[in-house]
Amino acid sequence: MSLPFVFVTVSVVELMVLAAVEDRIGLGPTLVIILLTGIAGASLVRSQGFHVLAGVRNQINQGMFPGRELAHGALVLIGGALLLTPGFLTDTVGLALMVPAFREVVRRRGAPFVRRRASLR
Repeated sequence: MSLPFVFVTVSVVELMVLAAVEDRIGLGPTLVIILLTGIAGASLVRSQGFHVLAGVRNQINQGMFPGRELAHGALVLIGGALLLTPGFLTDTVGLALMVPAFREVVRRRGAPFVRRRASLR
């Protein structure tokens, strides 16, 4: 599956969901929800980012490579980008990525994919 296809598909689905929500609750409340999730998302990204950074520093201070923490940092960054993207589906995934336990599941499931892609180069 190509990245442009994913971006187009996600955008179309987000527009459909936004239109459906706007039909049910109105334009004003829909815009307020989107704005509030962006603000809350920025705050969560900041706090989770500091938490991950502390873990990286701790691992480095112990003389260990902080691979797990770096993966969590990348997932926080992705989650932050999703939270800043207007839409309910991207906000849901972005918020989920702010939860350390969910990030760990994604990291474990994604590790084989990353290893395969890295070994191809």
